[in-house]
Amino acid sequence: MRPLDIAIVGYGTAGQALAVLLARDGHRLQVFEQAEAPRPVGAGFLLQPTGLGALWQMGLLDAVMAHGRRIDRLFGDTPQGDGHRAVMDMRYAGLDARLFGWGLQRGALFEALRAAWPDHGRITTGTRIERAEDDGSLVDARGQRHGPFDLVIAADGAHSALRQSTLGVASMDAVYPWGALWCLCEDRGWAHPNELRQRYRKARKMVGVLPVGTRPGDARPMLSFFWSLPREAFEAWEREGLDAWKAELAALWPEAAELVAGITEAGMLARATYRDVVMRGPWHQGRLVFCGDSAHAMSPQLGQGVNMALLDALALRDALRTMPDGAALDARTLDSVLRDFAQERRRHVGIYQFWSRWLTPVFQGEQDAIAALRDALFVPMGRLPGGRGQMLRVLTGTQRGWLGRHALPEGLLEALGDHA
Repeated sequence: MRPLDIAIVGYGTAGQALAVLLARDGHRLQVFEQAEAPRPVGAGFLLQPTGLGALWQMGLLDAVMAHGRRIDRLFGDTPQGDGHRAVMDMRYAGLDARLFGWGLQRGALFEALRAAWPDHGRITTGTRIERAEDDGSLVDARGQRHGPFDLVIAADGAHSALRQSTLGVASMDAVYPWGALWCLCEDRGWAHPNELRQRYRKARKMVGVLPVGTRPGDARPMLSFFWSLPREAFEAWEREGLDAWKAELAALWPEAAELVAGITEAGMLARATYRDVVMRGPWHQGRLVFCGDSAHAMSPQLGQGVNMALLDALALRDALRTMPDGAALDARTLDSVLRDFAQERRRHVGIYQFWSRWLTPVFQGEQDAIAALRDALFVPMGRLPGGRGQMLRVLTGTQRGWLGRHALPEGLLEALGDHA
């Protein structure tokens, strides 16, 4: 196909993956990043089999799995009497003995994607793009114009300035009332090295610990720790002081409290907020197309954000490959290609937006009756043959619509077997 002049706005996971894939296809890229120095944002996350499959297709699976930690089980419990009651217990092997997740530090994925794009040093940094014009030009916060470009890809995250400036694109764009505090802690013999562990007190308190292994340049194995908190309570939490918070954590989960014993000031815990974004119609307008969280931000409850961003990048690359060889770029052809991309990804993403929206208050909210139903029903539902398969497909990212399945790439299971 004819190489295009493409602008990528944002150098998070979606932007990085797009830069790798589109540069390999010979497109001329200009990447804009609002940070002065691009860097990973966030502590750790869970790569699902879909995300591992995307990286395998990109030829980056070995580079990523040189770091991180294999995750076989997701387990959550709640205090009950003198002990604890299991609320969630899911094992990847229940779907396929060869499947697993991969706990990873943001920095490990960031470095793998950056190294795979040789021109990463040519990013236009410190530039916040706020508007895209009909001719493919971009306007930044200082009023400077860039371009025009054949295609502009908005990969500027959940708080996308381009989405907010493009009228009529999002039918839903809401901030979730609950966020989280998070940090990385050194793994000094955590008792659950291959599990994502969570503890709940009703839906008002949720703590999580995910092993995320090492990252390039740092051989220390780490754990990603998070504490759920309403957005409006961030300031009150800081005023009440770390001692009060540590005492509350110790009462809920003594082992997790030991992990953050070295936290001596509030600033050592980062704050995260989340959005629920649903696009109206196709994810594009003219020469502008949305990708990753800018197109479908959702609660992290199902842990799918990074995985969906990688799949978006692959799908957009594949859609662009369907353009006629050597043909002039016209509006009708581009509209058709971008519409096909949006329809393909919405079939997969839509069910995750639905479930994350409805599951979030089950784990982060103030309705005790809902939490009581969760505690009573989740584990029995997971033991039912049909219920267990459905829950595991949602977990692994392989659910597609209500009844369909998102196929993993052929050969992935054999590749994962090499890392078992």
